[in-house]
Amino acid sequence: MPFLPYCFLKNMNILRSLIYVAKLLSESIGGRMHYSWWPEYSGLWLGVEWDNPERGKHDGSHEGTVYFKCRHPTGGSFVRPNKVNFGVDFLTAIKKRYVLEDGPEEVGKEQIVTIGNKPVETIGFDSIIKQQSQLSKLQEISLRNCAVSCAGDKGAIAKACPNIRNVDVSRNLLSSWDEVTDIADQLTHLEVLNLSENKLRFPSDSLSPTGRFTTLKVLVLSRTGITWAELLQCAAGWPVLEELYLESNSISISERPIDVLQTLKLLDLSSNRLIDENQLFLIAYLPRLEQLILSDIGISSLHFPDSGIGCKSSMFPSLQYLVLNDNRISQWSFINELDKLPSLQALSCLRNPLTEGSGAETARQFIIARIGQLQTLNKCKILPEERRGAELDYRKAFGNAWKKAGGHQDPAQNRPNEEFLAAHPRYQSLCLKYGAPEDGELKTQQPFLLKNQLLTLKIKYPNKLDEKVIEKQLPDSMTIQKVKGLLSRLLKIPVSDLLLSYESPKMPGREIELENDQQSLQFYSVENGDCLLVRW
Repeated sequence: MPFLPYCFLKNMNILRSLIYVAKLLSESIGGRMHYSWWPEYSGLWLGVEWDNPERGKHDGSHEGTVYFKCRHPTGGSFVRPNKVNFGVDFLTAIKKRYVLEDGPEEVGKEQIVTIGNKPVETIGFDSIIKQQSQLSKLQEISLRNCAVSCAGDKGAIAKACPNIRNVDVSRNLLSSWDEVTDIADQLTHLEVLNLSENKLRFPSDSLSPTGRFTTLKVLVLSRTGITWAELLQCAAGWPVLEELYLESNSISISERPIDVLQTLKLLDLSSNRLIDENQLFLIAYLPRLEQLILSDIGISSLHFPDSGIGCKSSMFPSLQYLVLNDNRISQWSFINELDKLPSLQALSCLRNPLTEGSGAETARQFIIARIGQLQTLNKCKILPEERRGAELDYRKAFGNAWKKAGGHQDPAQNRPNEEFLAAHPRYQSLCLKYGAPEDGELKTQQPFLLKNQLLTLKIKYPNKLDEKVIEKQLPDSMTIQKVKGLLSRLLKIPVSDLLLSYESPKMPGREIELENDQQSLQFYSVENGDCLLVRW
């Protein structure tokens, strides 16, 4: 029998709002359910609006007569009832998936039990006990795509499965929030609930019961069709919720959460392409929100209106991890704004125009330099050496623009204009950290002449004071591995025994380890006049 997602019959009444008995629209049962006779075709037909419109053939009409309405012109079909899977109850689905079948030794096995004062002979009694014990021990269940349509008999779930904590009922036939609460009310320890890909009807007003999920910490409502107003209505029943996943619901954030979602730590709004920056400000004051996932929402601009250049925003006070993959970010002003988030430590912004193409590595360096407190970028930890190199390269790359805008090595004369400061909010702080760029650093090099790429470096041996200090010219593109190879031949020491670091006159008293053999001297911001320190 073909599987029709998200539809079922209960007590011979059609409850699914997207299933229609196609006749003449003379009567309605269960939301948008309609039925009457179809003169030219005998028997009962169901009208179905598919979640995937490519599976349908029409919009709910036939030869000019509208039998039901679809959101998509090809989203509808007419099918016979015997071709539809109307689903099973929650407990039946659990038993089908988790209860072991009896082996041959169980069949016909006898057991004597005492009822009152009389011994009674039973057959298969131990098998029933085994099954009940098996279900009662379950704590995590996955019923994805198991055609679950309802809770079943009242109290049956609580009696059979009292210890369930984690439930996955994604891609089933659940049609309403009432059915969900009928299940959840019997699971007193429920902490994780995945309802994704069930097209649910949610309560839409304050008078409708929404259920009480007193222990629920993680809720997945991706592709359920929920609206923001319905979400806030139901959220009153989630007093300890910490993670909420709302991917692909065409959500538009219409109002600020008041007295709900205040315990939320993670919010996933991916692929809700109606969301813009102004809507994000409505959730900016959730006090405990630490992770915000905004992949594929189409965002391209961001500006925190409550903070100026170089200041921190009061919005998203606890946000530590932000995901912005697959968006339309193409301006550095967007990245500058992220530096205003007071707690931001990790960022993912893959597959954006700003970070794609041949300049991807440079983009990474500039993002690191522009967001001072960032510790992880695109799931790669930012080591102190990488941050130092990124900030020095950034300082050097925009040094000439800084000078033209009024920047000066003399602090008394250092007055870059507002346009430069708006484009490079951290530049002044980097000058304080590393010193203002000197004229020699800002001279334009000729990239194709080797002589312009050579660094003159001193080489010392801290553990071998009798060794003479030497001076070498090395290309700034030379990898640490090749530097070690050169020194190995010079010193007759195995490459594996060599440890390299360097010190710079610009940072007296600090030694930088050259620990990645695949990186270049330029990556570590080694410059003319620096000193390589070699140990073995």
